[in-house]
Amino acid sequence: MTTQTILPVNAEALKALSESKQEPAWLTDSRLASLELAGQLELPKLEKQRIERWNIQSYGEFKESNKLASLDELPEQVAKLVEGSREGGLVIQRNSGTVYVSLAPELAAKGVIFTDLETAVKEHADLVKPYLHQALKNDEHSMAALHAAVWNGGVFLYVPKNVEVDVPLQAVMLTDDAEATFAPHVLIVAEANSQITYVDNYVSDSLAAPLTHNGAVEVFANNGAKVRYASVHQLAGEVTDVTFRRAMLDNDASIEWIVGEMNNGDTASDTMSILKGNGSTSDAKVIAVGSGSQKLNYTTRAKHYGKSSESQMITRAVMREEAQAIINGITKIEKGATKADGQQTERVLMLSPKARGDANPILLIDEDDVTAGHAASVGQVNQEQIYYLMSRGISRTVAESLIIYGFLAPVVSEIPLEGLRDQLQGLVERKLGQ
Repeated sequence: MTTQTILPVNAEALKALSESKQEPAWLTDSRLASLELAGQLELPKLEKQRIERWNIQSYGEFKESNKLASLDELPEQVAKLVEGSREGGLVIQRNSGTVYVSLAPELAAKGVIFTDLETAVKEHADLVKPYLHQALKNDEHSMAALHAAVWNGGVFLYVPKNVEVDVPLQAVMLTDDAEATFAPHVLIVAEANSQITYVDNYVSDSLAAPLTHNGAVEVFANNGAKVRYASVHQLAGEVTDVTFRRAMLDNDASIEWIVGEMNNGDTASDTMSILKGNGSTSDAKVIAVGSGSQKLNYTTRAKHYGKSSESQMITRAVMREEAQAIINGITKIEKGATKADGQQTERVLMLSPKARGDANPILLIDEDDVTAGHAASVGQVNQEQIYYLMSRGISRTVAESLIIYGFLAPVVSEIPLEGLRDQLQGLVERKLGQ
């Protein structure tokens, strides 16, 4: 592990920026304290990869983002993503700030809050302050601290007690200026017995220079709340994408993670569910496609404290050309979490001799009365399957495609949102050069 000593911003500039945005004093203090920590803490440790060799210093600087007068002004790639999905709520961030926010009046009338996080810290501090940086703490490592110091734009979603939101709420995070800091923070608070589906997309075209995305997600599901969180990352090759996701689950609460990692640059993500409550459940589905010379590191974790808590993790990754992937699944069952059940599966399919994949299932169990299991595999495309399909008159290209889609199907087919399934299908085809 290596200590990060070069910071992309100094304390004076950070304080001046926070004050110019008229942020509350507690947030300015939090940013400054986090920046100090960032210069002291070590970088996160990636399994079998050294993140200090990645481009993780290109943060750019804060640039004011112009608000959109209407959605007709959206760039084409964003317009396609939000087409037909505007009836619930929509937040759009472009580079350093939010440019569009909307929420259906009927949801606002029920007490739902869906806005950018920078606005929420001013208008809903009583709801934001108790949760911000509590699931992903600023002292976890230097990148978490640096994110807590420089985050911008972001999303705040609050669902009151007993409110069930039937339509997905959506956010789009767009970066198209390599000189602008891009560090959204997503904070979701679901009160007791509420229900919500949230979908976000991180997108960019090719950039003129390298850029580091240091992002964070915090989800708090109180007793009996059900949160479905779907996220697709499709950032350009110039972007190094480092994302940390955390969910805190109380009694009988549940989180469903649906993650599509379709970036073209180096990517590290760490998605963790903390099952504090009895009867809490976590279901994580991750699919990834690597190409070119990408270096990819995906970790999915479940930490059980509650009795009769359940976690399921499924990761499937396809590597082509010279892409390298490390896939980690970590289930930790703490002492006292009786009747807990933790299951995980990691599978990597390599399409070329130079592609590399490594699946690492890990079970850490400190309680006797539990159920746990794991499965992992890494391998090449089965040539016998290809020859069989070709013998039925199917071309090699189509045969390989069918095998790949069959490999990903156990994850994709379980995605409950039709639009997201179709989007991921298109992204998979594009990443595979089809």
